[in-house]
Parts: sequence; C-alpha cells; structure tokens
Amino acid sequence: MKRFEALFAPHLDAAYNLARWLTDSESAAQDVVQESAFRAFKFQHRFVDGNAKAWFLTIVRNESYNWLKASAGRRWVVIDDEYLQGEPALTDVCTPEAQVIRAQEAEQVRLALLALAPVFREVIVLKELEDMPYKDIAKVVDIPLGTVMSRLARARAMLKSELLKLYPYE
Repeated sequence: MKRFEALFAPHLDAAYNLARWLTDSESAAQDVVQESAFRAFKFQHRFVDGNAKAWFLTIVRNESYNWLKASAGRRWVVIDDEYLQGEPALTDVCTPEAQVIRAQEAEQVRLALLALAPVFREVIVLKELEDMPYKDIAKVVDIPLGTVMSRLARARAMLKSELLKLYPYE
C-alpha cells in the first residue's frame, strides 16, 4: 500500500484531468480513475522503474478509451455547473462582468477542445495541461516520439480552427 501511495497517489489529479477530458463526463472520469487506481494497485509489481506518472496515465488512457468504446451507442448530456467554479483564474477577477467574460471564454475553449477527436485531445491535455515531456507522452499514448510532435502540431492547428469558428471576427 505504501508503494502505491508513494508512486501513484501523487498523480491522481493528473489522472482525473486526463480522464475528464477524454470522457467529457465527470462521473465517468471518476469511475475511470477509480478503475485505473485499482489496476495500478493490482499490477504495481509490473512497474519496476521509470516514470510512475507516465505508467499510471497509460492505464488511465486505456480505461478512458474502454469507457468511450462501451458508451459509443449511448448519448448523454453533461450539465456541469461546477466546471468553472473551481477555476482559480476566475476567482482573481474583480468585476462580475470580467468573471462572465472569463467563464464564456473558458467554455468556448472547452467546447473547441471537446470538438477534437480523443487522439488529438489527449496529446494537448498531456502537454499543455499536464506539462508532460514529449517522451512521456509517447509512453502514455504508445506512439513514437515523432508522432507525438506531429499529432500535437495537428491538434493545435485543429484547436485553433475550432476557436476561429467560435470567434470568426478575431
């Protein structure tokens, strides 16, 4: 138990973040992280040495894709009023008008990111939100380093395109 807590518990927030972005569901992300933590605990003997975060996030990624495959036929509505409430950048703003503008902008970025296919969304989340090095992203996603860089470049271009659809005047 102590080994698990030392190696993987510090990465639970990153695990939830990745699962949340991939599944676009708070409850699914919680389930994915719980299942991933169970698997990491059960198979921790297989982790010999290296990057514990990358190993754990690989499990989270695989579980997220399993969830996506299982729910492919279902449609769901996510009503997530709490999504922006915990955003630290919003609490630093002084005026209510500025808070509304920031919330709208954050929602537009969220929608643009969710418009990307999961294979592109995951590399942006891992690089830009989790600040993982390219080599660790390659391990998590199980693709060559060059593919990580090209996929990230394509994902950024697609994200920009999606944002331009939302803000055509800029």
